[in-house]
Amino acid sequence: MEHANQIRNRICELEIEHRDLDSVIETIIKDPNHDELQLRRLKKRKLQLKDYISLLKMQLSPDIPA
Repeated sequence: MEHANQIRNRICELEIEHRDLDSVIETIIKDPNHDELQLRRLKKRKLQLKDYISLLKMQLSPDIPA
């Protein structure tokens, strides 16, 4: 049970970081002189967070036999 709570807490932390990255990316895009490399790195990090969040959510839900 404690392990599941730790996973939920981690998911919340990662979702906050994911939303923060969204804001940063939007702000950077609005700047006409933005750094393209930085933008790509932030987008890549955002995708990594999304994948990791999905992985953690799968650990919370038990496998249902087909």
